[in-house]
Amino acid sequence: MSYKLLKDIVDDAEKNKLDFWQVILNESCRESNMTEEESFKQMTEMYAAMKEADRCYDADVRSASGMAGGDGALLEKFRLQHNRLIGDFLAKVMEKAVKMGESNACMKRIVAAPTAGSCGVIPAVLITYEETKKVSQDNIIRALYVAGGIGEAIAESADISGAKGGCQAEIGSASAMAAGALAYLEGGDNEAIIHAAALALKNMLGLTCDPVGGLVEVPCIKRNVSGAVNAIVSSSMALAGIRSRIDPDEVIDSMRRIGSLIPECLKETSKEGLALTQSAAGIIGQLR
Repeated sequence: MSYKLLKDIVDDAEKNKLDFWQVILNESCRESNMTEEESFKQMTEMYAAMKEADRCYDADVRSASGMAGGDGALLEKFRLQHNRLIGDFLAKVMEKAVKMGESNACMKRIVAAPTAGSCGVIPAVLITYEETKKVSQDNIIRALYVAGGIGEAIAESADISGAKGGCQAEIGSASAMAAGALAYLEGGDNEAIIHAAALALKNMLGLTCDPVGGLVEVPCIKRNVSGAVNAIVSSSMALAGIRSRIDPDEVIDSMRRIGSLIPECLKETSKEGLALTQSAAGIIGQLR
């Protein structure tokens, strides 16, 4: 994709009188040599895979390490309680984010969004939105193009790999993508979309990648919940009219610089952070 800056997407949208998602759709068709119908169908199939992964969650399945599995069912039980501090929408998002992450750890089919480690953020937000708001699936697919455009700009200008940029590049990017998509779904203009993404990403800057035993399980799965909730909060601020004081593209560039400063031991190598705690040592000892 030729867009390295969110500003360029917005400028093209305004110049050609198109929605944000339409700019990304057009560029995607140009790059892949697909028709709009073919591209939309492909994106619809990806969303169907997300919904299938959510629908086929099995609370009884555990990952090979034994560290993941069953927590999604606990959150579902929590959601069904009446006396809780959070509303139905947020509770369902948390539940789905964990379920998707656990399905990944248990070797079930998921969609990397933008990575396998962050696979729960976008589906949790968008599937819950469709189920709760009763909007058309086509609307959700358009939101996925919005998310894709944001993700591509981040990938081009910074990183989406935990090994290169830390977990800020994975969960942070996914959270920014989900925030922008949600801002679009709620009727936000292009400025609201990119500032929702910026506000979400700012909250994730500096997040390290320190998986226990080198597995995408602890703390990765539960970080998907934080990324999803952060996306909702950030999109809500943007929709209220709040704007990031730091330009959205400068936020992305800051993530790139911060990623280069994070030491190797905190970038997917499991040589520091949570991966070196006494609790982690006990878990790893049981795996041997």
